[in-house]
Order: sequence, then C-alpha cells, then structure tokens
Amino acid sequence: MNMRFFFWECLQRFTPSLIKGFGVVVEVTIIGFLLSLVLALVLGIGRMSKSRILRGIIIGFVELIRGTPLLVQLFYIYYVISLIINRIVGIQNAVNFTSVFAGILGLGINYGCYQSEVIRSAILAVPRGQTEAGLALGFSERKVLYRIVLPQAIHNTIPVFGNYLVMMVKDTSLLSCIAVSELLLRTQAYAAQTFQTVESYTYLAIAYLIISLPLARLVKIIENKIRIA
Repeated sequence: MNMRFFFWECLQRFTPSLIKGFGVVVEVTIIGFLLSLVLALVLGIGRMSKSRILRGIIIGFVELIRGTPLLVQLFYIYYVISLIINRIVGIQNAVNFTSVFAGILGLGINYGCYQSEVIRSAILAVPRGQTEAGLALGFSERKVLYRIVLPQAIHNTIPVFGNYLVMMVKDTSLLSCIAVSELLLRTQAYAAQTFQTVESYTYLAIAYLIISLPLARLVKIIENKIRIA
C-alpha cells in the first residue's frame, strides 16, 4: 500500500486552479457583502417604520431567512426562483440565473437579514436625547435619522460587520453545491482526478487561512481604532 504524500507535486499542479478559485471567492464576497449592507440598511430602517404593514412584511421576511439554512436558500434561488418566474411569465427559459449570480444573491440576502438586526439595534442604542435635540433644532424626523442617528449607528456597527465579512468568506465554500467554481469545488475536482486527497484538502484549508486570518486581523485593528476614537 502506497502511503507516500505528494505535497510538492500537488502544490505545483494545483496552485493555478486555487488562484482562479481565490479570485471567484474575492469577487463573490465583495459583491455579496456590498449587497448585504444595502439590504441590511433598508430592512433595518424599515423595521423602524410607523407602518404596521411594512414592519410586518419585513419581520416576516427576516424571520423566514433567519429560520432556514443558507444552503437551502442557495438551492432555492438557483433551482426554484427562475422556474417560478418563467412559469409566471409563461416563457420557458426566460430567466436563468447563473450559479455565481445565485450565490451572490443568496449570500447577500442571508447576511443582509442578519445584519439588519445589527443596524436596528445600533439605531435604538443611540441616546434618545440625540433625536430630541435634532427635532428641537428644527430638523424633520427623516433628517434626524439620516444626519444624526444613522451615522452614529453605522460607526458602532463597523466591527460587527467586519466579523460578518470574515464569516462570508468562509461561507463561500457552500457555493460549490450550486456549481460555483470556487475553492472547494476546484479542490473536489482535483482530488477526484489525482487521488491526492490529503494534499489537496490541506492546501484548501491553507488557502482559506490565507484569506481569513489577515482579514480578521484587519477587522481587529479597525475595531481597536474605533474604540480609541
């Protein structure tokens, strides 16, 4: 029985594929995270609306997303949503989501719903006196929210959002299940072709560490600077 390992050979042959997968992870993470921030802001502010109907819709949507696994959501977006749209429109293949688009959308929606609670909590954490002072100066409620309350709330949420960014990088591995050619899917393909299972998955773990550890360190530095400020 051959018990030798081929780490150097694997590194030479597998590195180009890993670099391409690394690029996909960066692309999906950046776009997905920006989408999640926009959605979090919209949902977080919407939760503060005076309209009971709007609040109810947002709460229902957020609880639906938070109550189901991200993997299930990715499958649903990739395989089901386009079918529903095509049947409503009545045209076959009128809409076809690419795997990357579905992955970005799934990550953005999932993380946006979780981050919306962070936004809402941060807004509520701003002292009520700030709002009252703004109203006393003649600002409208909307201007008080966007010019006084929201900037302070977002400032306080930066460290938390940084942690979510690191988590999203790791969760991109789930996109392999909907055929996104990121790191995990490329590793599975390489291991299946070469039978270098130990070597390829070891380099996969190292690749995620190369992304996650510096990013986590950067988030920690930013968090410390915010505390000092």
